[in-house]
Amino acid sequence: MKILVCINNVPDTTTKIKFVNNTAFDSNGVQWIINPWDELALTRAIEIKEAQPSEIENITVINVGLAEAEATIRKALAIGADNGIRINYDAKDSFAVAYQLAEYIKKENYDIILCGIESSDYNGANVGGMLSEILEFPSVSSISHLDIKEGKLILKREIDGGQETLSTQLPFVGIVQKGITKEPKIPSMRGIMTARTKQLLVIEAASCESLTDFIEFELPKPKAACKKIDPENVRELVQLLHNEAKVI
Repeated sequence: MKILVCINNVPDTTTKIKFVNNTAFDSNGVQWIINPWDELALTRAIEIKEAQPSEIENITVINVGLAEAEATIRKALAIGADNGIRINYDAKDSFAVAYQLAEYIKKENYDIILCGIESSDYNGANVGGMLSEILEFPSVSSISHLDIKEGKLILKREIDGGQETLSTQLPFVGIVQKGITKEPKIPSMRGIMTARTKQLLVIEAASCESLTDFIEFELPKPKAACKKIDPENVRELVQLLHNEAKVI
């Protein structure tokens, strides 16, 4: 089997968000990382390959983005991906990302395509579903367990009050959430060194209509100062919860 893991290049979650004239994200000084949910998907793919090398032919990571994303792709190679692809395109919305991925995948033969459930920057949770629809591949969302036994794919996801086990035909798009693995895989020194020699292919984007324009960005309003109430003054506490916080 051949696995393709779609990875996004996102700001570190500790980044202080700033905008240029409220019209564009200010990327100056930003530390970029693999989107956490995509990193979990990649980690699980590598775990399966390490446990069952005869089942997995190779693992490829793919990103839709500009040249600055290549450091993130190299990190994915250091973690254990076999090769990387960057589609040279500055996507403005989820559809553009899904479309570019689909145009590439149509020309290749991947059995399993994995995406994180969402990205930590825009939290759209759209790409995986859109990708499966464009490709007309079956998809399974919110996957919390993925394994291969005796050549068969085993998928599980959490539902209200329990867990369901699924099977699906290949190729398919798997949309991964937390629980798919315990924690992301950390690159070893050997992995970092070998990543330098692994192939990173850059391909030009397909023609694609942009469906979204960013008009304005706005930071949330600062939170009000914390009020401290004397623990003996229950009346004031109730009044504030009722009139200001409006929770009772």
